[in-house]
Amino acid sequence: MQRRKFIKDTLTGLPLLFFTPTLLASCRKDDENISPNGKTVVVTGGGISGLAAAKKLNEKGFTVIVLEAQEKVGGRMRTDRSIGVAFDEGASWIHGPNGNPITNLASQSGANTFLTADDSVKVFDTNGTPYSESVLANSESQFNTALNAVRNAGTQTQSFQTVFNSLYPTQANDRLWKYMLSAFLEFNTGGDISKLSSKFFDDDEAFNGEDVIITNGYDKVTDFIAQGLDIRLNTRVTGINYSNTKVNITANGSNIEADYVVVSVPLGVLKNNAITFTPALPTHKINAITNTNMGNVNKFLLVWNTPFWDTNLQYIGYTPNTKGKFNYFLNIKKFTPSNGLMTFAFGDYATVTESMTNNQIINEIMLNLKSIYGNSIPNPINFLRTKWGQNINSFGAYAYPTNGSTSANFDTLANEINNKIFFAGEHTEREYRGTVHGAYLSGIREADKIINL
Repeated sequence: MQRRKFIKDTLTGLPLLFFTPTLLASCRKDDENISPNGKTVVVTGGGISGLAAAKKLNEKGFTVIVLEAQEKVGGRMRTDRSIGVAFDEGASWIHGPNGNPITNLASQSGANTFLTADDSVKVFDTNGTPYSESVLANSESQFNTALNAVRNAGTQTQSFQTVFNSLYPTQANDRLWKYMLSAFLEFNTGGDISKLSSKFFDDDEAFNGEDVIITNGYDKVTDFIAQGLDIRLNTRVTGINYSNTKVNITANGSNIEADYVVVSVPLGVLKNNAITFTPALPTHKINAITNTNMGNVNKFLLVWNTPFWDTNLQYIGYTPNTKGKFNYFLNIKKFTPSNGLMTFAFGDYATVTESMTNNQIINEIMLNLKSIYGNSIPNPINFLRTKWGQNINSFGAYAYPTNGSTSANFDTLANEINNKIFFAGEHTEREYRGTVHGAYLSGIREADKIINL
């Protein structure tokens, strides 16, 4: 799914930024040429941003310690293989692979990729009738026009939904439009349209190329970057004291001293005050944390003994009355031996699913599928799900600009403090926020800041 490029193709005047291959130097293994420089850096969080920073700093002679709260590295790049298929709970795609740093990393790490063709899709209404190709094409064209209209009419204080409903009152309750608003826009941004900024929802950047999905687990990339690093797993940071010359980090009740700290935990962790900073973070930083939202997208994998859907399709769309409710299905049979469909919950409905039992989720998904394929289709034999909003290691999926704020908050989130505390993560990369490559590039950016001191 071209989570970024779909919208970017509809907007004009946005320059593309191109990636320089030198950044990939952070992944070269050349330990024999590393000379210690006497400086210690603690990286809080072993997601891709923290690992990218740690790798580059380690190669420049810093003593680097990565403190990771979970039982393995990767952060939101987590892969569940418990039912015999690689279910990526978080990141799945490389968005815009041309010039994207993750493309080369995936190749080096042994991650396999598959081009998921966005035009291989059929969308069904609640009565099981497929929308015609002409209706879909016309509606998507009108939707693209609507995105531009909302952006032009939007203000800092108004949500996307407020402006959209005022401009397009008829479409606001149209099932096909609700499908596009959730499966395209809310998937793209991570936020419900009722909270999404009408002015800044689309002012990020994108690499070129058709999106590819990693088929054997995105964790291969983070495992690859982590090789050779000093990583302390199951070590949760709860305090960072930067009031003295050295920085004191509290984790699991013990203290570690460092010259610099790279804070690479997700925005949701900062918003929930899971780490106590001493002294308190500057007001401008606190305001940026408060005024930037953490979105929520949940994923659900269902597997059957035999497929009952058209396995030649890449995607299956559905237009329920409830926005964001299991309306988009990825056919994983296209790139795995498994007879599986992955579906999603977007926007506020993603949060609703987290209070539902597995059986409730399966029943609701099956109601949608039965509307398309009939009541005789069987229940799945295996099921996996995510609850990103409740996950204490992220409290959400990825960051987005909300009404009442601006995209400048992403820049403020990236600001270092006293040349001691540095911040990385997708929420600190304004141009590539909400993406794996954005997180990776933010880690390189912060490593360079420390190296250049």
